[in-house]
Amino acid sequence: MSKYDKMIELNRERSVEKVAAAKAAIRKMAEDGERISVPRLMKMTGLSRGFFYKNPEVRSEIDRAMEQQAGTADPRRGILDKAMDGRIELLQQQVAKLKQENEMLQKENQKLRKALNKQDKNIIRNL
Repeated sequence: MSKYDKMIELNRERSVEKVAAAKAAIRKMAEDGERISVPRLMKMTGLSRGFFYKNPEVRSEIDRAMEQQAGTADPRRGILDKAMDGRIELLQQQVAKLKQENEMLQKENQKLRKALNKQDKNIIRNL
């Protein structure tokens, strides 16, 4: 085996190790419920950004993991959703109260206009 062949063999081994390390990091992040991102994977593995985007095997693993995460809810999102639901319910109650108050004021306004019209008619009759 020539030096060139040994060098190629060594590069292949390193490449396989890098792919394995990247896949392991992706799986670990997915198992831990951590949001998968290339910058985070770079920090965990020490591999370059280009490696994650250019290597088709690793890229497909990242895409698959991200698709799975898209279906799961972010724990913070659940808390925010509950808070927003409470806020929406409170605002809906306020809207209902204001609608009721508006109806009451419109009825009162209508009564006062009728009374004012009667009063105007009486003043005209007395002239």
